[in-house]
Amino acid sequence: MTCSKGRGRKPVTILFDLDGTLIDSTEAILESFYTAFGEFGGENPERDRIERLIGHPLDRMFASLGVESEYIDAHVEAYKRHYRKVSREKTTLLPGAAEAVRRAYDFALLGVVTTKTGRYSVELLEHMGLMSSFDVLIGREDVVNPKPHPEPILKALDALGRSTENCWMVGDTLMDVDAARAAGVKPFALTCGYADASDLESACEHLAPDALSAVSAIYRVAEKSGV
Repeated sequence: MTCSKGRGRKPVTILFDLDGTLIDSTEAILESFYTAFGEFGGENPERDRIERLIGHPLDRMFASLGVESEYIDAHVEAYKRHYRKVSREKTTLLPGAAEAVRRAYDFALLGVVTTKTGRYSVELLEHMGLMSSFDVLIGREDVVNPKPHPEPILKALDALGRSTENCWMVGDTLMDVDAARAAGVKPFALTCGYADASDLESACEHLAPDALSAVSAIYRVAEKSGV
């Protein structure tokens, strides 16, 4: 967990997911899965099978892709070794993501809540020049129960010294929506990521095509409510 206690008296809290919300690391993820399967002589799963699982913890992804339980940890470690080598080169910011963070920083306290390994997430955000905008980052190793459990969101809020009031969770999957609801914060779903847009539309009142549109909408809500 990375945390620097909240700056100023910003009344709104915005927690962002990472993959499919702010960054696109699809190629790095796929290549790392293929490397892990190849290292153990397995057959590579189809690309779309992997993409549909992005956002879930790695151990659950490998289990869903047919790896037997006793070999999952070894596959995860093989994945991580390769991912760390290629993640910077093969990860990009999604369109509007940098501007979304800059605008959100003007009126909200910001955090990241991700199922990615926290230290890799920090390295990526530092490489992209965004990490200084965030006051907390909760990764997979920081919690017992990852999203859709509320623990990561509640842990982020606790680290920030903030309540659930005026807090938004912005993400691209149903796990983000479910975790937000379970934690008692407002979900904002994005259609720029890995989930089916129709599923998100059915599950979440607040929907936007990208993080920048979501931040603009959150600002309007805050302004209208006099926060």
